[in-house]
Amino acid sequence: MDIFISAPGKVILHGEHAVVYGKAAVAASLDLRSFLRMTKTDDENVVIDLPDIGIYRSWKISQIKNCMSQTCKPDTMPSPTEDVLQQLRCFAGLKDEGISTKDLAVVAFLYLYHSISSYSGTFLPLKIQFSSCLPVSAGLGSSAGYSVNLAAGLLLLVDMIKQPKPSQPLLTHQTWSMEENEVINRWAFLAEKIIHGNPSGIDNSVATFGGALKFQKGEITPLKSMPKLRVLLTNTRVPRSTKVLVAGVRDKYDAYPDVMQPVMDSVAAISEECQNIFTRLKSDEKNAECYKSLEELIDINQNHLRIMGVSHPALDTICQVSAKYKLHSKLTGAGGGGCGFTLVPPGTSSEDVQSVMLEMENHGYDCFETSIGGLGVCFHHEIDDSFMLPTNFKKN
Repeated sequence: MDIFISAPGKVILHGEHAVVYGKAAVAASLDLRSFLRMTKTDDENVVIDLPDIGIYRSWKISQIKNCMSQTCKPDTMPSPTEDVLQQLRCFAGLKDEGISTKDLAVVAFLYLYHSISSYSGTFLPLKIQFSSCLPVSAGLGSSAGYSVNLAAGLLLLVDMIKQPKPSQPLLTHQTWSMEENEVINRWAFLAEKIIHGNPSGIDNSVATFGGALKFQKGEITPLKSMPKLRVLLTNTRVPRSTKVLVAGVRDKYDAYPDVMQPVMDSVAAISEECQNIFTRLKSDEKNAECYKSLEELIDINQNHLRIMGVSHPALDTICQVSAKYKLHSKLTGAGGGGCGFTLVPPGTSSEDVQSVMLEMENHGYDCFETSIGGLGVCFHHEIDDSFMLPTNFKKN
């Protein structure tokens, strides 16, 4: 029987770059999801199929058992050491030089499968297929969706977490308990370390718990009052380097500390005010004044990001196009290209939404209508049309 699991992407609403200087950032789940299908098989093979990045690999269980020296005992969950990663890279036939993110996805799978299986004492044959509605390498948490889905699927396979039961008779999907989500999140973070080296933990936490969270000085705090907001997400398809952009902001900060510190303080205040507005919106989802305030904060923060030097002509185009229809946009993530989001308040006409999307596409961008603040990782009792599915992820 197939097991289906999905996890959301993430969008940073406010606080990008300022978070590097100890300020709070607010991130939320994005209802563009990644899906995993796991099938228990009768042979002795372990298969992983990642069609989005062109990877299909198969191994014998006996081979994987001996692929790394580190094993997980029931009372330990160690982080992957460089020696172990080297063993896994050699086992996967990867060279040390020029190793790519998609190669690291294979290493992360091998690590989780071996570790969770040895932790539980059970190595089972299976086939995993993973595909996503999220664009890859766009700062939307696609790798975290992969890590969280993998962790949840493998933990479920060996009964380290239980299959959740529907809370309503007709509900086809269900989330895990907070305690089980914490287990999923810890294992997913290990996979994220393999893929990214030194991740903050924001992406996998959002993908696991859903809703929204605050991240500040290494601490992650879920926000209890997060309304579900309608947005347009636009991928400019302009590549960028987060490392270069962060360094550029640092150079400007070091050159003009008395100028840039107030900018960072203002961004921090925006993050805090955004949380206050979410609390008010939770009890009154169509409060026009709250939406007006959110729009103003979006505009102010986008201008701060321009001052930091991380906007881009493509991102400015997103703002200009949406402004024609009295909608408000900002970049999300590192900037310098990548993605932006547009808030769609209640009462916005479908004609205006379609016009914005068409104009974005005419500029060569990918534009999606979606929402933020929804469910985290889910078990699906069956796949239905209430979820947008990847084009290459078939129901059967």
